[in-house]
Order: sequence, then structure tokens, then C-alpha cells
Amino acid sequence: MAGADAPTLRWSGIVRLGLVQTALGAIVVLCTSTLNRVMVVELALPALLPGLLVAFHYGVQMVRPRFGHGADVGGRTTPWIVGGMAVLALGGIGATAATALMAVNPTLGVLAAIVAYAMIGLGVGAAGTSQLTLLAKTVAPHLRAPAATTLWIMMIVGFAVTAGITGHFLQPFSFGRLVLVHSVAATLAFAVAVLAIRGLEDRARAAHDPAAPATPTGGFREALGAVWAQSEARLFTVFVFVASLAYSMQELILEPYAGLAFGMSPGETTQLSGAQHGGALAGMLLVAVAGGLAKRLVGRRFVSLRTWMIGGCLASAAMLALLAAADWFGPGFPLAAVVFALGVGNGAFTIAALGSMMELAGAPKDGREGLRMGLWGAAQAIAFAAGGLLGTGLVDLVRYVYADPLGAYGIVFGIESGMFVAAAALAASLGGLRAAATRAAPPRAAPGYAMPRH
Repeated sequence: MAGADAPTLRWSGIVRLGLVQTALGAIVVLCTSTLNRVMVVELALPALLPGLLVAFHYGVQMVRPRFGHGADVGGRTTPWIVGGMAVLALGGIGATAATALMAVNPTLGVLAAIVAYAMIGLGVGAAGTSQLTLLAKTVAPHLRAPAATTLWIMMIVGFAVTAGITGHFLQPFSFGRLVLVHSVAATLAFAVAVLAIRGLEDRARAAHDPAAPATPTGGFREALGAVWAQSEARLFTVFVFVASLAYSMQELILEPYAGLAFGMSPGETTQLSGAQHGGALAGMLLVAVAGGLAKRLVGRRFVSLRTWMIGGCLASAAMLALLAAADWFGPGFPLAAVVFALGVGNGAFTIAALGSMMELAGAPKDGREGLRMGLWGAAQAIAFAAGGLLGTGLVDLVRYVYADPLGAYGIVFGIESGMFVAAAALAASLGGLRAAATRAAPPRAAPGYAMPRH
């Protein structure tokens, strides 16, 4: 019988978890894109409203560590995944109904939307954290980067397919049709997730020694304190926050900058954004191949995940520094190439960070994988909640102070570049901590005993 450390989740299981991620992304995209447009265009409401609702759904995900701890203590992630998807689906339907209600009673509609977006955040937090926890517990080390890439790509597929299909059925537009189409889409997404996860964890557990899984004892505060006391977990939390903040700050200001500085039309800036996403996909695939598939094919990993994190952050910093100085280069500045390279750097560090999350979550063998995943997920969610508002707010502030629109964007791009450099330094420090822990570690224990790392 396999030992405690034996990985049990193969490609078929990874793809099934990817279907859960596809379903999750399908519901989320309805609320962060379609409803965003309806509030601003059809209802003529301030653009700040959907921005605040999306930021709120990220902020709610601060409870991710609590969900992860619940999965650790219960010893199962499937109930949290299914329950989270159920809450997410109901939240998605509720957000659509609330948007339709805004057309009749804006105040009541906004209040209902706040409740619905809170449900969306709770659902994403519970299902997403538990899904990654299951992946961290059961995937082989050399498959972590490819597995993370698979989940990310399948989530993007969920975005694209859902947007395309629902967009077709929303013609001609009416609020009644909006509620019907989104309700059907959310229900189907939930059904796909349930079918994909059904029995998957049970088969993975059956391949382990029944005595192997560690079930932590004590309350949530005690467990969180124990994890936070570990230098590696604490430093990685700060890395995730800083890198995610720098990543999310650029999202809402790149296209307006291209329009102001280079006179691009809305269609051209949309294509530019597409080039960035294409670069991100290329960076993800690059890490997956070099970090995982190469090991499977030739028996060695060419570059460590930590190196990819550092390299991705530094590449992102360099491209943002170029964007900050683009005004000095004049009309000949290769904007599309720089934005594509920025996407490559973003994609590389994102997938490497996800792979490292899975690696670090299960390394101490103390049964707290879910809590660690929740802690890092919460750091990312808080950064995403603040990033868009901070990026746009800084641009407006600098424009107000210096009355120089292009200079304002350049300063903010420069700040983001510095944040990515700081993130790279934090990632490099992770290696120093691990090396120090290895040098200080006592002799290896006898087989069957998991030596604590901290």
C-alpha cells in the first residue's frame, strides 16, 4: 500500500479538478463582466458601483483561512468544494436578479447586490481554497506547475465559453432574459462541478495508508498562530500580497494609458489587452513545460519554481519600467511587444507561485494544507481588492497634483515596477530560509515519522 507521501492524483484527476475551476470561472465572469456592463451602460449607474462590488467580493475572501482550516479538521475537501460552488451559484443568480431590480428600485437593488456579491466571495473562497488544497495533497511534485497551468487555462476557457454562449442567448436584451440565461448558466456550472468532483477525493484517499493523513487538533486561532509562526509561510504570504498587488494595479490603467499616450482607439486597446493575455498564457505554458513536463520526459527539471517566480517578477518589473519611460522614446516605442513581454512575465510568476503554494502547503506534513492555502488565497484576494482601486486612485492623484496625465501613468508604472522588484527579493529570500532550515535540521527520523521543519 502506498505511503503517506505517495501522490495519487494523475492527469485524469487534474483535468476533473480543472472542470471545477472552469465552472467556478464561468459563474464569476458573469458577475465581473456582463453585470458590470449592464450597470454602467443599460442602467447608467456610476462605474464605481460595479468596481466596489467586485472589490467587495475579493474582500470577503479574507475568510479563506477559516475555510481551509475547516477542511483540514474535517479531513475532507469535497463538502467544501460542493458547498462553495452551491453558494457561488446562488450568489451569481442573486447578483443578476439584484441588477435587474436596480432598474425598478436602485436602492433596494444595490442592497441585494451587496448580499449577492458577499455570497460570491464566500463561494469562491470555500470552493477555490479547498480545490487547491486537494491538489496540493495529492499531486506529484513534478506535476505541480503543469497542474496549476491546467487549472488556470481551464478557468480562462470557462470565461471565454460562458461569455460567448451567454452573449448569444442574451440577444435581444431584456432584464428577464438576463436573469433566465444567467440562472441556467450558473445551474449548469454547478452541476458540472458536482459531477467532476464526485468520488475523486475518495479514490485519492483509498490509495493512501488510512493512518497517513494528519488531522490537526486545536482551534482556528491556535492553528493560524502555528502557521504564521513558520518563517517560510509568513514570508510567502507577504510575497503573494506584494506580487498580486503589483499585478492587479496595472489591470485598469494599461488601456487608458495606451489611448492617451499613443492615440489608440478602443478596439486597438482591446487588442493590446489581448496581446497581454496571450503573453501570460505563453509564460504559463513555458513554466509548465520547463518546470514539469521536461522532468517527466528527460528526468530533470531545468529551472526551479522559485527561479521562475524571481525571473517572472523581474521581467514584469523591467517591462513596467519601460512603460514608465515610454514617453521619452516617442512614437517608435514598441508598445505591443513590451505589453506581450509583460504578460509573459506575469504568467510565469503566477504559475510558479501557484506551484510553490502547493509545494509549501504540504511540506510540513502537519495536516494544515488547507489553512496555508487559505492564508495565501486571502493575501491574494486582499491585494486584488485593493489593486484596481489603488492603481486608478494613484493615477488620479498624481494627475491632480502635477496636471500631467502621461507623467501620472509613468509614475504609477514605476511604482508597480518597484513592487515587482520587492516581490522578487522576497522570493529570493525564500530560498535562503529553506537552505538555513536544511543546514539546521537534525538527522532524518526513522521511516514513518514526519520530522517537523520549523
